[in-house]
Amino acid sequence: MSRALNEALPPADVLGPHLAALASAGVLVVGDVMLDRYWHGSASRLSPEAPVPVVRVERDECRPGGAANVAVNVAALGARATVVGITGEDADGGALRARLEEAGVCARLVQALGVRTVTKLRVLGARQPLIRLDFEDGLPGGHEAGLLERFVPLLADASAVVVSDYGKGTLREPRGFIQAARAAGRPVLVAPKGRDFTRYAGATVLVPNRGELEAVVGPCPEEAVLTARGLELVRTLSLGALLVTRGEEGMTLLREGHPALHLRASATSVVDVTGAGDTVIAVLAAALGSGVPLPEAVALANAAAGLVVGRPGTSAVTLPELRRALTGPRESARGVVTEERLMALVHDARARGETVALTLGCFDILHAGHVSYLEQMAGLADRLIIAVNDDDSVRRLKGPSRPLNPLAQRMRVLAGLAAVDWVVPFSEDTPERLVCRVVPDVLVKGGDYRPEQIPGQRCVREAGGRVLVLDYVEGCSTTGLVARIHERQGAAKVGPASAGPG
Repeated sequence: MSRALNEALPPADVLGPHLAALASAGVLVVGDVMLDRYWHGSASRLSPEAPVPVVRVERDECRPGGAANVAVNVAALGARATVVGITGEDADGGALRARLEEAGVCARLVQALGVRTVTKLRVLGARQPLIRLDFEDGLPGGHEAGLLERFVPLLADASAVVVSDYGKGTLREPRGFIQAARAAGRPVLVAPKGRDFTRYAGATVLVPNRGELEAVVGPCPEEAVLTARGLELVRTLSLGALLVTRGEEGMTLLREGHPALHLRASATSVVDVTGAGDTVIAVLAAALGSGVPLPEAVALANAAAGLVVGRPGTSAVTLPELRRALTGPRESARGVVTEERLMALVHDARARGETVALTLGCFDILHAGHVSYLEQMAGLADRLIIAVNDDDSVRRLKGPSRPLNPLAQRMRVLAGLAAVDWVVPFSEDTPERLVCRVVPDVLVKGGDYRPEQIPGQRCVREAGGRVLVLDYVEGCSTTGLVARIHERQGAAKVGPASAGPG
């Protein structure tokens, strides 16, 4: 017997309160860590040497992958994340360690002699994937005992364990890790690989995708077949549960003595499924590690998967993003507000336990760089405020020809963005007074600023908040747009193109 998600799970107002518990979890991840590398560039012609595009590489981006991506996803939820794995003694290993530290992950990585850090290099031309190049030698083995010796003491500070097997050689023998974690009373979630699932016997939850499951139990053309064969696997391997991720068909949770639970996919658009399984198991582990019941934990993981597949490449889902996905569109007043109204709204938001992020600028001509920047900000807090220079303030900063759009129009456009909650004007040359009055949890500026240059940063830091500078999109700037318009009209450039929101 099976049942649908809406019949089996509590509504969002019941799931939502579980989110606050996620930050109390401590998740220990062990497995195949790797570096996902992206070369971004433009491709406008074919090579004369062979019928392949020529990519002019403009940006090199590194992200943690595999088990490292699981740990990053845990940290993005505000939970403690530790990862144990193996890298080579090389630059890619150093880059991976640096990215993990930036994400707030405790990296307990072992450097192996004579091997390369597993690296997947993707080349993108005009944001379209053109080729993927894998760099890996295969681990020689013999490292399991040392890795387990490093793993066991870390169990004391963990409330859940993830075994992330990508078949790269770190987990040739995963039983020792599973048994040690279970002996310590920790739930163990396993992302399996290969055709021999007996290696994962005794896990609390085994999380294969449909293809991985069918490679072991055979084709499952019908729902009933998948359920029967999945439950047989649960019994054979003494699993607590089997969670099958099924892409656009959603997820199926199978447990002995319980009806199958089928969850519909929650994604509204699918851009890239890379790393979606990492997000699922990370959210599931943080939820179980913080005491959330399994069906509700699966619902949270399903909601997170729906978010992450809408983005390119490996990425993580933050707690504010997950909260919004569960609670739907924010119903409280949004849009252009006065400063006094803003203070009242911020007070109410904090009373509900919500966090607030604030950014500032002229936002004269809204472009893709602004939108990307504000979308990044939306993941940092529950509420996003934009403080906008009034017209006189812009003229003092940018010259008498600016702004091109008056304050009312600039604020109206910003308020129309889904990521933005409140837009408020300010008239001073800097918004320091306003920032110190709001005291946001996160103060953000884009471009080539340094955190200490951002007005009001001292007030935010003294109150325990964060001050961040986000990357901008290459080639996107208001000044650059204005210069190109003048060039096309035959006029002189109005000044050098400075990138970043402005």
